[in-house]
Amino acid sequence: MSKIVIGRQFRGPPNSGNGGYVCGVLARGLEGPVTALLRAPPPLDTDLDLETRDGVITLTGEGGVLIGQAGPATQTLPEPPPAPSLEAARAAGARSLAFEREVHPPCFTCGVTREDGLRVLPGQLEGAERGVVACVWTPHADFADADGVIAPEIVWAALDCPGIFAWIETEGRPGGLLGTMTGEVTAPVRAGQDHVVLAWPIEASGRKKISGVALYDGEGRLLARGYQVWITPNRAPAPPAVAETATA
Repeated sequence: MSKIVIGRQFRGPPNSGNGGYVCGVLARGLEGPVTALLRAPPPLDTDLDLETRDGVITLTGEGGVLIGQAGPATQTLPEPPPAPSLEAARAAGARSLAFEREVHPPCFTCGVTREDGLRVLPGQLEGAERGVVACVWTPHADFADADGVIAPEIVWAALDCPGIFAWIETEGRPGGLLGTMTGEVTAPVRAGQDHVVLAWPIEASGRKKISGVALYDGEGRLLARGYQVWITPNRAPAPPAVAETATA
């Protein structure tokens, strides 16, 4: 068992960890595709226990509360669509709805004003089906090792929010919270190089939304991919009708 702390830099909602980042932390050290499940909002700036037992990694908080767990993939990863060009992805990102309304303003992945974040801001891809979103991401060297390779948990974080942006574009409704992410990083992601992030809607069932996500290098080679399950908020009920009062 080891102690870890999720720093405030890596928040998603204001007071909890970015789902993709935490899933990536859980996936570290596991080979091949991994399924990570979040059971509770990951607290920030707090000592948490990370334990590996029988090939399963668990993250627990105060009182042994289970926050998340990860193990070998239980979900088949989707086959991503072909990569759009850097030019098409850059144009899609310029149309991102994040510039109109931020999903989670302080989010490490999609916060528009986060200078210390990833600024992965996808938008509708021209000529693609509704909900297929893309953008260009150029990872900063601050998130790389001595060889310039981006840490896997940062790659998982970069693939987080695009999955819900696919559904925001599809349905025009607010965002959601990541519940489960199955993913794999198949090749090094390098700092300072332009990459294409792509996401698309797969299936919806009530509040549950399923998305596919992928990361390509500038030549269109697949570097990482994922399958996400999101839980979206209930729609606000319509206000009750107000009866008109007759006047004399």
